[in-house]
Amino acid sequence: MADLEIFQKTLGQLGTNCYIMVNHDTNECIVFDPADEAHVLKEIFDTPEFQLKAIFLTHGHYDHMGAANELKNTYHVPIYASKEESEKLLCKAGANLSVMFGNPITVEADEQLKDGQQVEIIGTMLKCLLTPGHTAGGMCYYCEELQSVISGDTLFCESVGRTDFPTGSGSELERSVREKLFALPDETKVFPGHMNMTTIKWEKENNPYF
Repeated sequence: MADLEIFQKTLGQLGTNCYIMVNHDTNECIVFDPADEAHVLKEIFDTPEFQLKAIFLTHGHYDHMGAANELKNTYHVPIYASKEESEKLLCKAGANLSVMFGNPITVEADEQLKDGQQVEIIGTMLKCLLTPGHTAGGMCYYCEELQSVISGDTLFCESVGRTDFPTGSGSELERSVREKLFALPDETKVFPGHMNMTTIKWEKENNPYF
């Protein structure tokens, strides 16, 4: 079993949780949802202990991907995102909210992921769970080895992501959480895009939306 660990950095105007998963045996790491403070993340990835290998996006909103292009170009690593998000939000500055933040950008995913796809990387396996609702192509990443899921803005501690942005849907969000995330083991740790970490068991019992 690899010596894996997840670190959290809260970055940007909206306090976005960016997560770094590192394999201490190899010093290889991946980053989930790099927010708009690339210089903070580059200080980490410029050290021998954190060799960046890939960027994973849970969805295509600016506050979750503002630093993606700079990290990709600096470290020559691929960007992973769902196929649906690649086609509907990443490539559209208006829909991905970057215009709202005054910094219009588009992002191109090098790897377009499908629901249920398994990605082997940095010595572990990630299962891709398509969870539409906050956006049409929202995707969560489950690591069984760490009993953890990176949930983006699909599921928060005792809350859920808003659904009034482009491609959002309240009914799809509820279905995604019930059918995809609540199907994970109760002990699964949930690493959300904002606010504090939680668990699947706690959300089943305490989330007022369910």
